[in-house]
Amino acid sequence: MKILVINCGSSSIKFQLFEMPGSDTLTKGVIEKIGQHDSLIIIQRNGEQDVNLKIEILSHEDGIDFLLKYITDLDHGCLKSLKDLDAVGHRIGHGGEKHRNSIIINETILSEIEKYNELAPLHNPHNLIGIRAIQKHLPTIKQVAVFDTSFHQTLPDYAYMYAIPYSLYEKYKIRRYGFHGPSHQYVSERACKLLNIDIKQQKIITCHLGNGSSIAAIDKGKSIDTSMGFTPLEGLIMGTRPGDVDAGIVTYLLKKEGMGSDSLNAMFYKESGLLGITCISSDMRKIEEASNTSKKAKLGLEMFYYRIKKYIGAYAAVLNGLDILIFTGGIGEKSVKTREEVCKNLNFLGIKIDKVSNENPQDSEKVISTTDSKVTVIVVLTNEELIIAQETQQLISDHHQSRN
Repeated sequence: MKILVINCGSSSIKFQLFEMPGSDTLTKGVIEKIGQHDSLIIIQRNGEQDVNLKIEILSHEDGIDFLLKYITDLDHGCLKSLKDLDAVGHRIGHGGEKHRNSIIINETILSEIEKYNELAPLHNPHNLIGIRAIQKHLPTIKQVAVFDTSFHQTLPDYAYMYAIPYSLYEKYKIRRYGFHGPSHQYVSERACKLLNIDIKQQKIITCHLGNGSSIAAIDKGKSIDTSMGFTPLEGLIMGTRPGDVDAGIVTYLLKKEGMGSDSLNAMFYKESGLLGITCISSDMRKIEEASNTSKKAKLGLEMFYYRIKKYIGAYAAVLNGLDILIFTGGIGEKSVKTREEVCKNLNFLGIKIDKVSNENPQDSEKVISTTDSKVTVIVVLTNEELIIAQETQQLISDHHQSRN
């Protein structure tokens, strides 16, 4: 079964084409800077770079069009025609309380996804564009929605409820949902596979660190707490998002600055976080480069490390111990300094980092803790797309069996 996985972000499209059930990646890539004249397209085929170019991709529809032409191209493609494609799986940012599991998409599901646009404005609207674009080119193909929030549906009520009037939960379902679910699920399972241990016997903290960042506490393979909340704003400091903020700041700004909801949303989603503090960039690489001369860059990094460390301590308490600490995501996988600073002075947990292993650029997935560390600290390359492909395959197979 050939499954195309699409992950539409606010200005990007990540994709992978899988041969299932073997989980073989036929091709994968990313289209970045959508809406600009110098959009960047990077594609690998059979594990080697095949395309690296800058062209004008003005919309997600244009990006999907390019992608479908590429996978059926005589020279570059993996398919003879789009008829060889069996299904398409999509990462969907927010599924609310209703969607606890992945689901085959129909018009009713599309309407429900659209209802959550205001809760995940950087995700759901663009996810929907991706689905509609596929419908335009392949109107009869089965598409599957895999929700970022599903993995965290195992949180207990005392962890997901907010201490606001209960009537607001009943009326609007205001609660903690959590995000990056496929990533947290994948890296926790992958780490245990690499370490050859049973996930059902492990207490795990997963740190998905990137432009969007979150942490999850995973007990016996189940998420029991996570840093993002009702929306993807809560928790860690991120590229342009502030993470935890006193709600009083919102009412204060409404009064003092006369800001409306749209202005506040723009500030919290696009102007805060590392960008807001450093006044330099949301890109960790640029901030690290500037930190030797810029006080604001240094401050931004210290705040970033501190918030992660604080959550690790809290979740170790929630788990009543810790066996595995995982770093993943663009920053978690690539920033030696972030891993070093976050793990520094976590002696009470028995964490000891092997400096050589941590700094070794040759290893991608690697254990970076010492042999006598009480907690195994490991870097795992996330593969959210594989989880989406597996969910898609299972649903399509079940659908075919139910019709036979």
